Amino acid sequence: MKALFCHDCRFLEKDNNIYTEGGFDNKLFDRYLKHFDTVTVVARLDNINSNNIANICEENLVDNITFIPINFNYKNVVAVVKKAVRTYDLAIIRLPSIVGTIAVHYCKKFNKPYFVEMVGCPWDALWNYSRKGKLLAPFMYIATRNMIKNALYVLYVTNEFLQKRYPTKGKSTNCSNVELNAIDETIIHKRKGKIANAGKELVLGTAAAVDVVYKGQDLVIKAIAELNKQGHNFRYRLIGGGDKTRLLTIAEAHGIGDKIIFEGAIPHEKVFDYLDNIDIYIQPSNQEGLPRALIEAMSRGCPCIGSSTGGIPELLDKEYVFTRGNFEEIVTILANFDVEKMNKQAIRNFEVSKGYAKNVLHARRFDFLHEFAESVKER
Repeated sequence: MKALFCHDCRFLEKDNNIYTEGGFDNKLFDRYLKHFDTVTVVARLDNINSNNIANICEENLVDNITFIPINFNYKNVVAVVKKAVRTYDLAIIRLPSIVGTIAVHYCKKFNKPYFVEMVGCPWDALWNYSRKGKLLAPFMYIATRNMIKNALYVLYVTNEFLQKRYPTKGKSTNCSNVELNAIDETIIHKRKGKIANAGKELVLGTAAAVDVVYKGQDLVIKAIAELNKQGHNFRYRLIGGGDKTRLLTIAEAHGIGDKIIFEGAIPHEKVFDYLDNIDIYIQPSNQEGLPRALIEAMSRGCPCIGSSTGGIPELLDKEYVFTRGNFEEIVTILANFDVEKMNKQAIRNFEVSKGYAKNVLHARRFDFLHEFAESVKER
């Protein structure tokens, strides 16, 4: 069986090799190749430039799938997706996405089976993106609810949030797209030692693109400015690609430019070292599904706080969830952290993260994809 993967993903092309900028790597596509003979991805293939050259490395090489390139204008996407859906046996559709939405339409039109991966909320994504996004949000919300309601197979990355907002009449399961390797108990012992020996300065961290407004790092900067005025001592280490100009301008305007450290994009294998060297992780996003970075921080025993968006409240104690967009609540939470609370949250988060162990999620996802694949064979 030939599978078509549909999402608004982008890849980089150099010397006839294809590289991923994010999580769309060989490991991701291998999960589908266990059930289908081939996987082809409808995607943008961009040339290399100074902003993305750092992503050209052997680790990011994608070599087990084929591609159908698109130019990201609506007419081209419709024409390419329509032809592709007609050609392939089934579609794996990741929503929200423009490519995915179009693919669902043609799957229905050509009676092609499709499997939906619901990884985020289109309402939140569009509403927090721009004025134009606010106009589109209601339409995409309704369209997505209808698509999900009538889908035969839906895999949600959250435990509750997306299921409640976009329910389905079909078969469903919850399975995060965050997978953790075996969790070593020595991690939590090291974290306890770090908390016990913390100095007067506490380091906050966020892992997210720094030029995406809805990631919310500006809220943390404003909160740090207020906290340090009150006599606290916080520093903020940000990892993630993108232009830092906007956030740096905000920091300097609040007089804390020296307290904000932009470390840029770093290889994933170094993320855990970064997490081990911060005191508190914060996910201030205005839009999320179930954030990988937060779960990874929890797996390192980080005390964590996060906004009331997407699946974040499913992960954290409610005392450490602040209203989306409210930096004053961030101030209150951070001002009240002490050694006892940090220890309690470190242990609690570490235990919760064990539910995202790779072996647990692999089995659940494999069984659900297998059931879908068998249903396609029986058609």
